Amino acid sequence: MLLRKRCRSLLCQLQLFVLMLGMLLLLLMITVLDPISHSVGTSRDPYPHHNEVDDGWPAMGLFLERDNNRQGYKVEVLSPLSSLRDEGLIAMKMSGPAQGLDRVRRKMYKIVGQPKKKNEEDIPSVVCVTQKGNALNRQGLDSSASQRIPLHRKIPEGRHPLCLHQSYHEKLPTASVIISFHDEAWSTLLRTVHSVLDNSPRNVVKEIILVDDLSQQGQLKSALSEYISRLGGLKLIRSNKRLGAYGARKLGAARATGEVLVFMESHCECHKGWLEPLLNRILDNRNRIVSPVLDTINWKTYEYYYSADLRQGVFDWNLDFHWVTLPEHEEKVRQSPIIPFRSPIISGHVVAIDRHYFQNIGGFDTGINFWGVENLELSIRVWLCGGLVEIIPCSRVGHIYQNNSTSNTLPNEAVLRNKIRIAEVWMDSYKDIFYQHVGKELPITKIEKAEINEREQLRLRLGCKEFQWFLDNIHPGINTTLSVLGSSGQMFNLDAGFCMDYKFSHEISGQPVELSNCADTITQIFEYNLKEILYKSARSLCLDVRHERIIIENCTILGEPARKPLWNFSEAGLVKHIPSGKCIEPINRNPGTTLLLKPCNHQRKQLWKIIPL
Repeated sequence: MLLRKRCRSLLCQLQLFVLMLGMLLLLLMITVLDPISHSVGTSRDPYPHHNEVDDGWPAMGLFLERDNNRQGYKVEVLSPLSSLRDEGLIAMKMSGPAQGLDRVRRKMYKIVGQPKKKNEEDIPSVVCVTQKGNALNRQGLDSSASQRIPLHRKIPEGRHPLCLHQSYHEKLPTASVIISFHDEAWSTLLRTVHSVLDNSPRNVVKEIILVDDLSQQGQLKSALSEYISRLGGLKLIRSNKRLGAYGARKLGAARATGEVLVFMESHCECHKGWLEPLLNRILDNRNRIVSPVLDTINWKTYEYYYSADLRQGVFDWNLDFHWVTLPEHEEKVRQSPIIPFRSPIISGHVVAIDRHYFQNIGGFDTGINFWGVENLELSIRVWLCGGLVEIIPCSRVGHIYQNNSTSNTLPNEAVLRNKIRIAEVWMDSYKDIFYQHVGKELPITKIEKAEINEREQLRLRLGCKEFQWFLDNIHPGINTTLSVLGSSGQMFNLDAGFCMDYKFSHEISGQPVELSNCADTITQIFEYNLKEILYKSARSLCLDVRHERIIIENCTILGEPARKPLWNFSEAGLVKHIPSGKCIEPINRNPGTTLLLKPCNHQRKQLWKIIPL
C-alpha cells in the first residue's frame, strides 16, 4: 500500500514536471518566433523628427522591387506600414533563421541611427553624411549647418498680404512632384521632402517621386528606403547609371501619373500655400509653364532670405541665365502686386507644367545631356510654340544657391554643346551672334545633326514662330548688335596699370566701377559694340553714369525704346560718354579707386585699351 502511494506521488511529480517543461518550451518558442512583440513598447524612434504617419496621405507599404536592366532603373513602390514599428519593418525584410534577428537589427540601427538624448529640434548626428573635416559636400552646401536645424522647419509668412485672401478652384488638378538628387546632403533632401508634405494640400499631391541619380553616399543607398516607407505617397526610382539632373527629371516624368508635373531640386523648402497658385494658374490655361518666386537659402548658414523685388529671368548672347528686376513699364500695367507676370526665361529650380501639354510640345529635349541651359530651351520652345511662361508671386519656394567652388560642375564643352543645340534649332540667323560671343564653334557630329533635324521637324509640326518674334515681343531688351571684332577683354588703364573691375554682390545694379589688379575674373571682362560697354558674362549689364560716377547698371529694360549710343571708344584710347562729352578717368592711381567723368584732356590717365583674353 505504501509503495503504491509512493508510485502515485512520483507519477504526479513526473506529470507536473512534464507539464512545466511543456509550458517552458511553449514560452521559449513564442519568444523566439515573435521577439518584437515585447520590445515595441520600449523601443525608441530612430527618426525623432518624423511624426507618425497621418492617415490623410495615401498608405504605403512593403517593398515591391522591379529591376529593369534595359531601362537602367529600379522602382521601389511602398505600401501600408502605418501599423508597423521600425523593428517590424526590419524583421519583415530579413531572410533566414529567426535567431539572426538581433544581428540584423543592430546593423540596420547602425545605418539609421539611434537617437541621443537631445532636444526635439535637433537632428541626430548620424544623419549627417558629411565626412569629418569636410563640412561642404559635393553639392556645394554646408550639410553640418543643415544637420543643426529641424527637418520640419516653419518658415515665417513672407507672402504679400493679398495672397492670404486669394481663393482657388475647388477642384485643382493633381500634381506629381518630381525631386531628383545625386549625393544630396541627407538632412537637406529630407527637409525638401517634408516641406512638400507639410505645406501641400493632400488631395492634390498624387505622388512625390524621388529619382536617385546613382548616389554613392551610404545613407542614400540604404536608409532612405526605410525612412520614406514611413511617409505617404512616395515613389523611389533608382537609376543604374548616371543621368544628370536633366536625365533624372526625364525618368521621373516618364513614371509620373499626376495631371501636373512639378520639377523641384533636392535643396528647396516650400512656403505654406506654394502649390495652389501654381496649379490654379495652369488650370486656367493648360499651355502655361509656371514657377514660384524663389527665395534664397544661404548655403553656409541655411538662413532664409525673402526676395524683396520681383524678378524675371533673361539670357545673354552667351546663352547664360540672369535675373533682372521686373521692368518699370511692366510694373505699371499690373493692376495688383500679386498678379502673375511673364518671364522670358524661368530658372528651372522649381517648374510646374501640365503633363499632357508637356508631352505634346515634345517633353524634354533628349539631346541635351546632363544639365545646363535646359530651362532656356524649354522656355524658348514654349514661347515660340504658342505657350506662356510666368512667375506666380503668391507662390514662394526657398532654394539653396550652392557654393560653386565645391559643387559638381559640368565640363565647359558639354554645356557648350547644349547651347549649340538651342542655337541651331531655335535661334535662326541670330545664332551667328551666339557663335561670335562664345568664341568657338564645336563641330556638330552626325548623331547630333540627326537629333537636331528631329527637333527642327518638331518645330515645323507645332507651327512655332520665328526667333525674331521672341526678340520683338518677349525679350526686346537684348542687344542684337554684332560686336566689333577684337573688342572684348579687360579695360586696362595705361597710366595706373590696373583694370576696370567691380565688386560682385547679390545686387549688382548700381555697383561702382573701380580699378583693380588685372586678373582673369568675370568681373573684369567687358565688351564694346559701338554703342555700349557691356559686362560680357552678363550682357544685361552695362557701364553707366550716376552723379558723374561710373557704375554698373541694368541695360536690359524690356519694352523700352532702343537705347541711344552711350559710349564712344576712340582709336586714341579715350572712353567718351556721348551725352555729356566727358571721358572716364580714375580718381588716383591706386587699386580700389573709383572712376569718374572728367572733361576730356587726352592725358595718359584717360587712356584705356582692351586686352583680349
